[in-house]
Amino acid sequence: MRAARDFAGADAVRDRLRAGGWEVVDSSAGSRLERVPTASLVAIDAGWPADVARWRRSVSELDAEVLVAPLDRETGWAAAANGAVQPARAEVVILFDPSVEAAGDVSGPLVEALKDPSIAVAGPFGVRGKGSLKEFAAHPGPEVDAIEGYCMAFRRADFLAVGGFDRRFRFYRIADIELSFKLRAKGDRRAVVVPVPVIKHEHRMWEATADAERQRLSRKNLYRFLDLWRDREDLLVERGEQSGKTQRDQQQAGKSGDPGPDAQGDQPASAGDRPGQ
Repeated sequence: MRAARDFAGADAVRDRLRAGGWEVVDSSAGSRLERVPTASLVAIDAGWPADVARWRRSVSELDAEVLVAPLDRETGWAAAANGAVQPARAEVVILFDPSVEAAGDVSGPLVEALKDPSIAVAGPFGVRGKGSLKEFAAHPGPEVDAIEGYCMAFRRADFLAVGGFDRRFRFYRIADIELSFKLRAKGDRRAVVVPVPVIKHEHRMWEATADAERQRLSRKNLYRFLDLWRDREDLLVERGEQSGKTQRDQQQAGKSGDPGPDAQGDQPASAGDRPGQ
């Protein structure tokens, strides 16, 4: 069709093939069909080849494309991750830290989870804010504020639509939280913990960075995150759960005939009245 300059027809055929799990790959020798992988597994090589080799072996049996991008110390971690995701061919990308080893089918459950359009990002390790955006802690989920970059899955199209990782995150810490917020904020979607068989090993970049330096870089990234998201505490799952509980309590009070404290003239304590303030 392209030889006959019917480009629209050729593109339509390619779209139908891709919908069926195949894509046309063009080369100087001609065109060939290749199966579209169910997922693209991506890792950043930060200078520990043994870790990357272990990770490659652990995912070699999965029905997925495997991509590794080198870390350029000048441009930083976020730029390397963006460059790694760009050539991915699958609809779903799973970003790994090479310190994480797959111990079974990792991609299947994550790809399945992302078939739910309400889920923006998924993975085995999640965090929730500890009452604010200033501090996060590990949380079993299922719904969390963000997915940690040890293993995080998202749709490639969504990733590109939000601009990927913010390139200013040259050190890796909190870049995963910031991306999770961007993906969730686009369409009011969720971050969900999905248990998958993985083994965590020593995180080389963390251990190789002097304590004072990693604290400095972590604080710098936290301030950057807060500059971007300080007005979006509504994205904290705990806030939504508390709001939902309040609404349910009010509805239940109405059904039971109790007009509630406001109707009785009682007011909630102000910040100055609250115990411990």
